This record gives sequence, C-alpha cells and structure tokens, in this order.
Amino acid sequence: MREAVQQLKDHDLTCTVAADAVTRKVTVFSDCVERGFTPLRSEIMAAYYVAERDATTEAFDRGLITEGELQQRQTLLARQFLS
Repeated sequence: MREAVQQLKDHDLTCTVAADAVTRKVTVFSDCVERGFTPLRSEIMAAYYVAERDATTEAFDRGLITEGELQQRQTLLARQFLS
C-alpha cells in the first residue's frame, strides 16, 4: 500500500484518502501479515477495520451514539485487530 501511494506521488497524482487513514490501514495490514495471515486476508481485515472505525465515528458525529459508546466500540475494534 505504501508503495502504491508513493507511485501516485511520483506521478504527481493526488491520493484522495487522508494520509492518516492510509497509515492506519497500512498498520493493520502489516500487523495481520506479521501474525501469519495471507496478504489478501490481511487486506480484507484492514479494510473492515477502517470501515467499522469510520462508521462508528460517523454515527457519533450524527448523534446516533454517545461518546461512551464511541470509545467502547473503538476499544473493541482495537482489541480485535491491533492486539
């Protein structure tokens, strides 16, 4: 993923994804690979993590969940994928 972003930069193409989102996804992907998952499964897990995290944040921003629920869901996600 980092290589793909670098290739975009080398060709003066802008990446429409925020740098911190890419970094988090790369971190989850790398952690999954290091734990022995295949690259495809790691990519799926990283995409799921980012989608769930973003959906939770959006739910909080729209007032659908409380700050406590936001923190709880983020903690559970981190335990599931980053531990």
